[in-house]
Amino acid sequence: MTADTELLTVPEVMDRLKISRSTVYDLIRTRQLASLTIGRARRIPAHALHALVHHQLEQAA
Repeated sequence: MTADTELLTVPEVMDRLKISRSTVYDLIRTRQLASLTIGRARRIPAHALHALVHHQLEQAA
Protein backbone atom coordinates (compact mmCIF):
# COMPACT_ATOMS: atom_id res chain seq x y z
CA MET A 1 0.00 0.00 0.00
CA THR A 2 1.42 3.39 -0.96
CA ALA A 3 1.19 6.57 1.11
CA ASP A 4 -1.57 7.77 -1.24
CA THR A 5 -3.75 4.75 -0.49
CA GLU A 6 -2.83 4.13 3.15
CA LEU A 7 -5.86 4.06 5.44
CA LEU A 8 -5.46 5.04 9.08
CA THR A 9 -7.58 4.12 12.06
CA VAL A 10 -8.89 6.74 14.48
CA PRO A 11 -6.33 5.68 17.14
CA GLU A 12 -3.52 6.06 14.57
CA VAL A 13 -4.70 9.58 13.74
CA MET A 14 -4.95 10.34 17.48
CA ASP A 15 -1.37 9.18 17.94
CA ARG A 16 0.03 11.06 14.94
CA LEU A 17 -1.65 14.36 15.86
CA LYS A 18 -1.51 13.89 19.65
CA ILE A 19 -5.21 14.72 19.98
CA SER A 20 -8.18 13.06 21.66
CA ARG A 21 -10.64 10.65 20.09
CA SER A 22 -13.45 13.20 20.36
CA THR A 23 -11.34 15.79 18.54
CA VAL A 24 -10.74 13.36 15.67
CA TYR A 25 -14.47 12.68 15.42
CA ASP A 26 -15.19 16.44 15.60
CA LEU A 27 -12.83 17.00 12.66
CA ILE A 28 -14.63 14.25 10.75
CA ARG A 29 -18.09 15.56 11.69
CA THR A 30 -17.22 19.11 10.57
CA ARG A 31 -15.73 17.72 7.33
CA GLN A 32 -12.29 19.12 8.06
CA LEU A 33 -10.94 15.56 7.91
CA ALA A 34 -12.16 13.20 5.21
CA SER A 35 -12.98 9.64 6.19
CA LEU A 36 -14.78 6.58 4.96
CA THR A 37 -16.63 3.75 6.60
CA ILE A 38 -15.86 0.15 5.74
CA GLY A 39 -18.43 -2.03 7.44
CA ARG A 40 -18.48 -0.55 10.93
CA ALA A 41 -14.87 0.65 10.81
CA ARG A 42 -13.97 4.32 10.26
CA ARG A 43 -10.82 4.88 8.18
CA ILE A 44 -8.98 8.07 7.32
CA PRO A 45 -6.91 8.22 4.12
CA ALA A 46 -3.35 9.31 4.90
CA HIS A 47 -3.53 11.99 2.20
CA ALA A 48 -6.56 13.51 3.99
CA LEU A 49 -4.53 13.77 7.19
CA HIS A 50 -1.68 15.45 5.29
CA ALA A 51 -4.18 17.85 3.67
CA LEU A 52 -5.61 18.78 7.09
CA VAL A 53 -2.16 19.52 8.50
CA HIS A 54 -1.19 21.52 5.41
CA HIS A 55 -4.43 23.52 5.59
CA GLN A 56 -3.94 24.23 9.31
CA LEU A 57 -0.36 25.41 8.66
CA GLU A 58 -1.57 27.76 5.92
CA GLN A 59 -4.25 29.15 8.25
CA ALA A 60 -1.65 29.79 10.97
CA ALA A 61 0.69 31.68 8.63
